[in-house]
Amino acid sequence: MKSELDAFAKNGTWSIVDLPHNVKPIGSKWVYKIKHKAYGSIERYKARLVAKGYNQVEGVDFFDTFSLVAKLTTIRILLVIASIKNWHLHQLDVNNVFLHGDLQEHVYMTIPEGVSSTPNKVCKLHKSLYGLKQESRKWYEKLTSLLITEGYTQSPSDYSVFTNQQGSDFTALLVYVDDIIVVGSSITEFIGIKTILDTHFKIKDLGILKYFLGLEVAHSKKEISISQRKYCLDLLDSSGLLASKPATTPLDTSIKLHQDNSKPFADVSCYRRLIGRLLYLNTTRPDITLATQQLSQFLHAPTISHYKAACRVIRYLKHNPVFGLFFPRQSELQLLGYVDAD
Repeated sequence: MKSELDAFAKNGTWSIVDLPHNVKPIGSKWVYKIKHKAYGSIERYKARLVAKGYNQVEGVDFFDTFSLVAKLTTIRILLVIASIKNWHLHQLDVNNVFLHGDLQEHVYMTIPEGVSSTPNKVCKLHKSLYGLKQESRKWYEKLTSLLITEGYTQSPSDYSVFTNQQGSDFTALLVYVDDIIVVGSSITEFIGIKTILDTHFKIKDLGILKYFLGLEVAHSKKEISISQRKYCLDLLDSSGLLASKPATTPLDTSIKLHQDNSKPFADVSCYRRLIGRLLYLNTTRPDITLATQQLSQFLHAPTISHYKAACRVIRYLKHNPVFGLFFPRQSELQLLGYVDAD
């Protein structure tokens, strides 16, 4: 807690001022969490100061919101190109990502625990803080401004992608909030952009890309492969089907899913969470795409038969949770499009 407060004081995150007339400050609290490594082991314990952003008033404490989130299809495309062209693939993590944004709005917050103060005093925030409605947008503005200044171009089709072309060397940055993938042909440009980002934000260089958003990335001389093995096993465990018998197909071909009159499934939110997690698995498991697409049609009123069908998909995943996508390095780069024009 003390180290966090020292960092806030050093960065000028706030100033202590008198409480303005007719202004209701938002609250603040400390949140304690455990930081895990990629495969589940504990990395460290963290204490984070969080503003109670749910008390903010739109048009007063904040105006616009935005989150810089990469599309999963974009991630796969970059991995395919990197594999075929034998490009470098590195990963970066920005430290305390939401503390870098500069606030233009007048936001007042109660004095957090651990800061000495006198009555009728509040914190006037100059920089963004975790919990604020505009936290992600302010980070997006700061990062975008820096990358454009350094010669990068923002993609018009996916705002999370920034590219830089210098002669025959190409570099792309893909941003997912505080995680950044660097893809490109020039290791010199990698070193340069890492130095720039570390100077402005302080980053953690994670080296070659191995784990990103639940995707496990494996590199070899012949291919790049991605899977969601840990995600599959966690899904099996949380659904209580870890000890169940594996299924050989995602759906029972003798059963046609429809809106039947069978007994409704009692926990609708549980069914929706389950289908949502299965949909995320479509990133690396196209073999369950049809099943999840059909099951997602009954989110409003699932029945027992629909839930059993969803459990079968999970049991199918147990059959081989390491299945994934393989991108051979010797493939030809082709762009194919399909359309259903009935």
